[in-house]
Amino acid sequence: MIYDRLILYKDDKYKEFQSKLIPNIDKDTIIGVRTPDIKRIVKDVFGTKDVNNFLRDVPHKYYEENLLHMLLLSMIKDFDLCIQELNFFLPYVDCWPISDQFSPKVFHKNHDKLIDIVKNWIQSEHIYTARYGMRILMNEYLGDDFKIEYLDLIANKKGDDYYLKMMQAWYFATALAKKYEETIPYFENHLLDPIVFKKAIQKALESYRVSEFHKEYLKSLRG
Repeated sequence: MIYDRLILYKDDKYKEFQSKLIPNIDKDTIIGVRTPDIKRIVKDVFGTKDVNNFLRDVPHKYYEENLLHMLLLSMIKDFDLCIQELNFFLPYVDCWPISDQFSPKVFHKNHDKLIDIVKNWIQSEHIYTARYGMRILMNEYLGDDFKIEYLDLIANKKGDDYYLKMMQAWYFATALAKKYEETIPYFENHLLDPIVFKKAIQKALESYRVSEFHKEYLKSLRG
């Protein structure tokens, strides 16, 4: 069973460390397994019968089970199946490290099919589905497939949740690094939620990808 594999890597000190990073979930739901060990398990079990049963057995009890679940989905090579499994699992995601995983590789060559799905995720009332959608929009659509409307999509997302706002800030800080000219008017014209505005500038000032010239201008906007 998946749980039996996870418990072999249990580390109580790491559990204490991890619980401080994810204060919104019950500490007792954290086993204390480091991400490299979880990835090792993923490689060992992907494609086995145990995985099929595991993917249907939700909600999981432990944080590491959720992380392992998400990492398993990222390995699916069939686009439609990957989306199907994500739509099934996302409503059970309950913390930011699970929603913030890297894009499945199958997304990279399917941007045309993916974008409407991403928009639906962002519009979700479930915090971590919306956060996942924003993360994917940031990962996949700040390059050649960028459109100005994607900035509006993030700026106009409403919600008071801390983790939602922090994702919006992360998106805009990254957009400043990659699409500065298109993004800076959102700061000049104060089109962002005040918390998102301040946090995005903070993140941009900490980024090595934003030029010193642009950082000085952002400081002037922050006041």
